[in-house]
Amino acid sequence: MRSMKGEVLLNLPAEKAWQMYRDNDVVSKINPELLSRAEYVQGDGGPGTLRLFKLGPAVRSYVEESVEKIEKVETGRSVSYDVVGGELRNMYNPYKVTFSFTPVEGKEKEMCIAEWKAEYEPLTPAIPPPDKARDAALQFLQCFDKFQLSY
Repeated sequence: MRSMKGEVLLNLPAEKAWQMYRDNDVVSKINPELLSRAEYVQGDGGPGTLRLFKLGPAVRSYVEESVEKIEKVETGRSVSYDVVGGELRNMYNPYKVTFSFTPVEGKEKEMCIAEWKAEYEPLTPAIPPPDKARDAALQFLQCFDKFQLSY
C-alpha cells in the first residue's frame, strides 16, 4: 500500500486541536471554504462511527463529500478512518487516513504538531497520488490557529 503524510505546527495545545477536530459544530466553522459541514451520521465518534464531510467550494471540484468509517480513536491524540463513500472512494481503495495531534516537547500547553497521513491504493495506474487531498487537509489544519482565537 502507498502512503503520504504532511504536518503543520499549531500554536495551540494538542488537546484543544483534538477537541476542535472532533466537534462537528466547531470543525464546520473553521474554514467553510474548505469544509462546509461535518456530521456523525451513525454512531458517537467512536470506532464504527460514520462521519460525513461536505467539502467547501475551494475543493469541491476535486471532492464534494467524503463518508468515513472511524476505525481507531486514541482519545486526545489521533483518529483513523477508512473512506467508505464519496469521490475519493471512486479513485482509491483502500483510502485510510489518520489525523493526529502531538504536543511539542517543552511547549505542551502552547503548541502541537498536527499530522495528516494517508494509506491508499489507486484503482487504476492513471490515478495520481492524493496530493490535493493532503494539501487541502494541511491548509485546513493551519486554520485551527486563527479560529481558536474566536472559539
